[in-house]
Amino acid sequence: MRQVLRPGASMPEVEIDPDMDVMILYTSGTTGSPKGAVSTHHAVLSASQSFAFRALIGAMMQPPREPNPHDTCFILAVPLFHVTGLIPVMLSCFLSGIKLVIMYKWSPERALELVERERVTQFVGVPTMTIDLLESPDFETRDTSSLASVGGGGAPAPPEMVSRVDKSFKRARPGLGYGMTETNAYGPQNSGDDYVRKPRSSGRSVPVLEVQVFDEDMNPLQTGEVGEICFRGPNLIRGYWNKPDATAETIVNGWLRSGDLGRLDEEGFVYVEDRAKDMVLRGGENIFCAEVEAAIYEFGDVHEAAVFGMPHARLGEEVACAVLAKKGREIDVDALRGYLTEKLATFKVPTIFEVVSEALPRNASGKILKRDIRDALVDRRN
Repeated sequence: MRQVLRPGASMPEVEIDPDMDVMILYTSGTTGSPKGAVSTHHAVLSASQSFAFRALIGAMMQPPREPNPHDTCFILAVPLFHVTGLIPVMLSCFLSGIKLVIMYKWSPERALELVERERVTQFVGVPTMTIDLLESPDFETRDTSSLASVGGGGAPAPPEMVSRVDKSFKRARPGLGYGMTETNAYGPQNSGDDYVRKPRSSGRSVPVLEVQVFDEDMNPLQTGEVGEICFRGPNLIRGYWNKPDATAETIVNGWLRSGDLGRLDEEGFVYVEDRAKDMVLRGGENIFCAEVEAAIYEFGDVHEAAVFGMPHARLGEEVACAVLAKKGREIDVDALRGYLTEKLATFKVPTIFEVVSEALPRNASGKILKRDIRDALVDRRN
């Protein structure tokens, strides 16, 4: 029977063990079926406290351009079933007593209005949202001087966007966090001068969380070698709900396998090259989609881009891309192909260009659904 508490009634005494389950968040499912990621009280609080410590360390190591007269204020622009919205944004604000402005649904014009009206200082979203802000017709007329940080995570950010953010706001510096549902959003972070200096990096490892790159047999790799990025720390989930096989495959000897291919440089900065399952294998050559996408985004007319593999009878796969032009512009495919030929090795340049007129399909977390784009393109070509 449900117990109803009346006004003034005392709360019931409940014993909570740190290792008790507290919540289930479902993964985005961009490379497979979504899985229920189960976190304990200890994992969630470890992540929340770590975000606070990292913010303090970041403020000391990279102080703002100039003092901000406005109190810290976050805007919640991503859904609460997304780990970014739930833990580093909403829960962190609750724990620290920070003002939180909540949006009903994403609209860059509405976001700019709220930033100006509420004097928002921290914008956290997926990179697409940042691009939407910069491309909005309202951007030049809205006061964004209160913003101290513009960034987020959920997907790699185009390097071109990093320098654009750094030049487009009075105070705000660019930032990127590399976390997962399975890490309760906590992970490497890149921001400020470091991010401008290394715009393709997701940042360095952070307090309490270890980062290592392993080969397929879980042997650690040397600096600069590409393998699977793995995490170990108290913020990890305990496993997947009712999926022991998936849990055993993902968490090995305490290390969480991210499914991302990447490397560490000599300064400890993490570079995510691609999703392990999304990499294009063309005639025996491994092609990292993120590298090709980064080059495409540098082409001035491109607003959105997605690179993926298409079946090929002789090569196994060929490189394809879907691109959306910025408002008021058009994509000249020959010009784009020529531009990429100067930037990339010939075998990395897409042979299939799909110019679209509408925004690329995304899941509720803001990640582009490459499988849907590829499958639709395959169907049209058959």
